[in-house]
Amino acid sequence: MTTAYPIISADSHITEPPNCYIDHIDPAFRDRAPHMVTHPERGDQFIVEGMRPIAMGLVAAAGKPPEEITVTGVMFDELHRSGWDPKHRLADQDRDGVAAEVIYPTVGMVVCNHEDLDYKKACFDAYNRWITHYCSESPHRLLGAGQTALRSVEEGIADLVRIKDAGLRGVMMPGEAGIDDDYDQPVWDPFWQAAIDLELPLSFHILTTRGSGRPRGSRLNGFLGIIRDIQDIMGTLVFGGVFERFPELKVVCVEADAGWVPHYMYRMDHAYNRHRNWMAPGTTLSRLPSEYFAENIYVTFQDDWTAFKQADHMNWRRLMWANDFPHSDSTWPWSQEMLTKHGANLTAEQRQAILSGNVAELYKINVDALVS
Repeated sequence: MTTAYPIISADSHITEPPNCYIDHIDPAFRDRAPHMVTHPERGDQFIVEGMRPIAMGLVAAAGKPPEEITVTGVMFDELHRSGWDPKHRLADQDRDGVAAEVIYPTVGMVVCNHEDLDYKKACFDAYNRWITHYCSESPHRLLGAGQTALRSVEEGIADLVRIKDAGLRGVMMPGEAGIDDDYDQPVWDPFWQAAIDLELPLSFHILTTRGSGRPRGSRLNGFLGIIRDIQDIMGTLVFGGVFERFPELKVVCVEADAGWVPHYMYRMDHAYNRHRNWMAPGTTLSRLPSEYFAENIYVTFQDDWTAFKQADHMNWRRLMWANDFPHSDSTWPWSQEMLTKHGANLTAEQRQAILSGNVAELYKINVDALVS
């Protein structure tokens, strides 16, 4: 697919190398830092204290045919080098027809669910140091998102400032905050205002919350349910009046698909209009819940063709395509063929917005630097 504008992935990932945390973590945590070990049967695994080992199989399975995708038995040296080597990353972007990527962690997603907040803070600080160096190879094409543990509101604000000063473009939030008050509580209001003032989009990514437990039936059923936890967060922000209080706040719902959004907005409005008096007495919003979702929440997706089909039934100015490289769900290296097919029903204006303009505006990407 040939375009006059740069195609930008709103959600891609790195593959943390074995030394990512060990070399950059606070010395007090170095002996406990996430690290890689080789298992004789399961292949290379990242070990995070207090959590299940993270096998490398799905971490960088982009481009593999389905019959070759496996969780275990994969070695780090077999993975896409561009996951940790930025020079190779630029070549893989070119191969996929992508000019730039907003880049999230991989192991760091799992660490979001760690119960030890001090350990989580040390890991995230280490990651932020590493990803800053990684992105410095090409700051206009490698757009890193930092992490914050949110042990307190005040520390979270300080993290936002450090992330901004490091040149990172956004912040990946843990699905659950480090204090008892959930994200809809007024105690978080200074944090939301700080994000607005710093012009830092806040992202909630799948798999960064502990969820509701083991899924019923087949493991495939669990795969279908991973977007539910992110929907819960979006609903918490909307019904809790966060966007009512902070209309300029921009939140990104990452890797949870987007075709469900029109029905979800309808369902929110139905719940609010019909049932708020007995389910949530005292809840008053000046606009419909769907209006807050449509204005304040950006949604990323990969090969969800229903998102393209439903574009006219949601705010397509908030839709952002992503290739999810190098994860197993990635559309790399056939993104262009997929976009040509799936986006055939879009207008030229919609196509440019979803593939380039929306993400460029949100993250203040210098598009001219990408096409020059």
